[in-house]
Amino acid sequence: MNDVVITTLLIVSLFALLGSGVWIGLTLAGVAWIGMELFSSRAAGDAMAITIWGAASSWTLTALPLFVWMGEILFRTKLSESMFRGLAPWVNALPGRLLHTNILGSTIFAAVSGSSAATCATIGKMSIPELTKRGYPPEKIVGSLGGASTLGLLIPPSIIMIVYGVAAEVSIAKLFVAGVLPGLMLAALFSGHLMVWALLNPDKVPLSDTRMTLAQKLNESRHLIPVVLLIGGVIGTIYTGIATATEAAAVGVVGALILSAAQGSLNWTTFRDSLLGATRLYCMIALILAGAAFLTLSMGYIGLPRHLAEFVTGLNLSPAVLLIAIALFYIVLGCFLDGISMIVLTMGVILPTVTAAGIDLIWFGIFIVVVVEMAQITPPVGFNLFVLQGMTKREITWIARVCMPYFFIMVLALLLLWWFPQIVSWLPSRM
Repeated sequence: MNDVVITTLLIVSLFALLGSGVWIGLTLAGVAWIGMELFSSRAAGDAMAITIWGAASSWTLTALPLFVWMGEILFRTKLSESMFRGLAPWVNALPGRLLHTNILGSTIFAAVSGSSAATCATIGKMSIPELTKRGYPPEKIVGSLGGASTLGLLIPPSIIMIVYGVAAEVSIAKLFVAGVLPGLMLAALFSGHLMVWALLNPDKVPLSDTRMTLAQKLNESRHLIPVVLLIGGVIGTIYTGIATATEAAAVGVVGALILSAAQGSLNWTTFRDSLLGATRLYCMIALILAGAAFLTLSMGYIGLPRHLAEFVTGLNLSPAVLLIAIALFYIVLGCFLDGISMIVLTMGVILPTVTAAGIDLIWFGIFIVVVVEMAQITPPVGFNLFVLQGMTKREITWIARVCMPYFFIMVLALLLLWWFPQIVSWLPSRM
């Protein structure tokens, strides 16, 4: 049976299960089981058990529930209110006002977590209730969060950059440095989009509470000190080599507990609710991760990613057209696989062609990360969409629609990286 027929059958199975109300993680595992059972010689039962156990027991993923718990603590104590109180005077003057806190918060936290899912969950726990309470449009709250949280993949430290660096045999330190300017550029583009929208729709933006002098703004900024200390502590332990990302996440949890206790907002109720809230959210994420891991294994046995990659590399295209083809390929592949799986399954075939075309592998690494970011908000398996659905209980189609402008902003970012490659290469060249 050819690849087109197999792919069509799997897509139909995926939508049929999702449409029937089956949980997302179970849907992914079910499609994987169908694919492996029908189209490969590998027995599906033991493969599913081994893969799901391995995904659920991964030490690397321990950072994710810890960062989610940190976000729950910030959400249930006065720390989240303090962050908004400190940021509000500075962004209130911008068109779009407090919506920019999603962009700024995601940019800052991206430098802590290295994961778009953790960034989305943590910032979302703080921003969605606060912005909703202030009357901001739900589509702009969720859309800006879904788009900006993808920065967790681009701004170092980034887990996916480490995976790519190992696969491409390039300096991970240079990759980290190369991601800084593109990450800041993308954050600026996101904020620019919010400003343009706000100028075109002034009636949809709640009015500013008060006007403040510079002295008053600086005085209000003191409320940012606890959050800045917390983020600085987490970042500092990572960049100084004192702690791994998982250990730094534990530092973040302890720091959040200490700061909330110092503010007098930590009690048994908030501690219990934050722990239970983090457990529920991570269990949802972990089930999806387990299903995605089994789907990745199934597709690997079927050979679909490899066949698609070989088809792209066999076209003998010019560098520009090759990059367009690769981007389209990864966007389509991102509808069914998580970013790390895409890198692992395809780099062995893609990299020789990229090298032969004379494309710098550091630049290509940043290019691929941005494309994978785009895949995080494309249905049906855009992982950030699932995280947002778990927090907002909205339809996945609605979430995908409100995130779509940020998909096109990332297309613009890719064009800018192609036209001005120095955005990527300038910092690494000075190392």
